Amino acid sequence: MSLTALVPENDVVPPPANEPGVPKWTPPLDVGSLKLVLERITAWKPLDVEAIFDDLDMTIGNQPPPVAATGALIARLRDHLKRLSDIAVADEHFPPTAEMARLVEVGRPMEDERTPADHQKAVGFARRLAFVTSDLVDELIEARYIKGQIEC
Repeated sequence: MSLTALVPENDVVPPPANEPGVPKWTPPLDVGSLKLVLERITAWKPLDVEAIFDDLDMTIGNQPPPVAATGALIARLRDHLKRLSDIAVADEHFPPTAEMARLVEVGRPMEDERTPADHQKAVGFARRLAFVTSDLVDELIEARYIKGQIEC
């Protein structure tokens, strides 16, 4: 029969002398990095696939976008394309398909391309952006990287 000592729950028992000590925990990020993470989280907007399809419809629909709305529409399409491109290449464990990679390569230069001053050329540019965005969003939905429109 061996003897065991009972220790009350709130007593601290030091580790045996021959066990190595546990290294002191240090946070993975410093204060500046944590502030940056907080800023990014608070500025983050969830991906709204319905808004993407609305902008695509406005761009590629039956009527060309109005002159006053074309600049803002191009800015939104660029934002959609950038976010979708980031989603396509974000996870190294799930690399993009060949078609996704091709669409990202086609779309990257369009993100920085200057918007034409002429309305007709701006509409043409918006439509090129919209076609690449449309194809990429379809590929991402098909590959289940994102969810499509909500079914009612």
